Amino acid sequence: MTPAHVGRALADASPVPYWLDRKERPDPLPPLTGAQTADLLVIGGGYGGLWAALEAKRADLERDVLLVDAGTCGWAASGRNGGFCAASLTHGLANGVDRFPDEIGELERLGRENLDAIAATVAEFDIDCDFERTGELAVAVEPYQLDGLVADAERARRYGHQVRLLDADEVRAEVNSPTYLGGMVDADRVAMVDPAKLAWGLRRACLALGVRVHEHTRVTGLRADGVALRADTLGTDPVDARGPAAPVSGRPGVVRARRIVLATNAFPPLLRRLRAYVVPVYDHVLMTEPLIPAQRDAIGWRNRQGLADTGNQFHYYRITRDGRILFGGYDAVYHYGNRVAPKLEQRPATFTALAQHFFTTFPQLADVRFSHRWGGVIDTCTRFCPFYGTAFGGRLAYAAGYTGLGVGATRFSARVLLDLLAGEDTPLTRLDLVRRKPLPFPPEPVRAVGINLTRRSMARADARGGRRDLWLRTLDRLGLGFDS
Repeated sequence: MTPAHVGRALADASPVPYWLDRKERPDPLPPLTGAQTADLLVIGGGYGGLWAALEAKRADLERDVLLVDAGTCGWAASGRNGGFCAASLTHGLANGVDRFPDEIGELERLGRENLDAIAATVAEFDIDCDFERTGELAVAVEPYQLDGLVADAERARRYGHQVRLLDADEVRAEVNSPTYLGGMVDADRVAMVDPAKLAWGLRRACLALGVRVHEHTRVTGLRADGVALRADTLGTDPVDARGPAAPVSGRPGVVRARRIVLATNAFPPLLRRLRAYVVPVYDHVLMTEPLIPAQRDAIGWRNRQGLADTGNQFHYYRITRDGRILFGGYDAVYHYGNRVAPKLEQRPATFTALAQHFFTTFPQLADVRFSHRWGGVIDTCTRFCPFYGTAFGGRLAYAAGYTGLGVGATRFSARVLLDLLAGEDTPLTRLDLVRRKPLPFPPEPVRAVGINLTRRSMARADARGGRRDLWLRTLDRLGLGFDS
């Protein structure tokens, strides 16, 4: 595919997330002003915060729950992802087996129950989020990846997963790409959702149960205040419902709460102790215009599974209700000093690479154009799955580090955080997943050097038939390796 062709395909792509760029987007709620109190303050209106607020209210309708977000609910990672709602709580079975071998069976059971509970909540509150339990199709696009699929299937079957290996003809009968050499179907442990509609639906459910929600309300500081915790806030006028207003001016407020859930994902943490454990990594995505019937017939994809290839630098993609293809991943980018800024969401070199890879995957769609291009920040930790903790004598609980697989795991985390805040010894709080912390990242400049060296080594492994170099093998020995 020539650069000119790729340029034309990207020329009219709107630089905003497709999911948030629709008329279904709710009007923002007013910012918090003045002094308020609450039994539970939830900071962050993404999936983690919304699930925590909803589950807290469902457990006790008399509990006064207040949720604040610097933008609008779902504007950040929860409204920008691919919509893969997975049962895994550990960023995949392989990662879970490596890090939690003694309890991975229990974690897999809990993850399946968690996905079932999400489906039940979607039905209970009539959340129109295109929830489809279509499963996931992992595809091999290089010969060396076929052996990996066989090993993945054997591991999955040991833990009761219903998976099926496909040869090249079988996988292309599912989704027609000349790049596919084989595949593995996991039929029931992944659902596809419209991510923004899920967030908006959870917001509506929270409001229906009496959760007080204030958007465009940035928390600027936390401290103990007698028997309560104090959160200082700054309310700003909404400029764009897809994100927070710039904190140039605003109206101060304060919340005194008995307990706090902190669910701010990859953004600069309000707790200093978290700064060593979470790094923000930018992921970028393309969305096509709706396919016409002839284009749909050319690729098949009748079963509407989520797809991902099995390279180290992997792509994920799915088809939407209105027949668009979302295509993202591959080039995760870290910016020195944990930098997060709106302008980092647009990266032309990455969009060009993604478009080239899209047309390589689906050459029969050469005349397709892209309608949207965007980026978002992912919270990554050294074990690649969420970790948990408390502060202020157990009055604040937090979760972070989902590494891009939080659509489903955030509900499980909400239950963990509420148990931690209650000070209860429960089956969830006894898990190693909950009790253990990941290794911290080193300070800069070593942090940036290590992350970027790892990215280059992973790209080199993909180009060399999967052979991992000395750096990746060293990370594997230290328990820091990542197998997507």
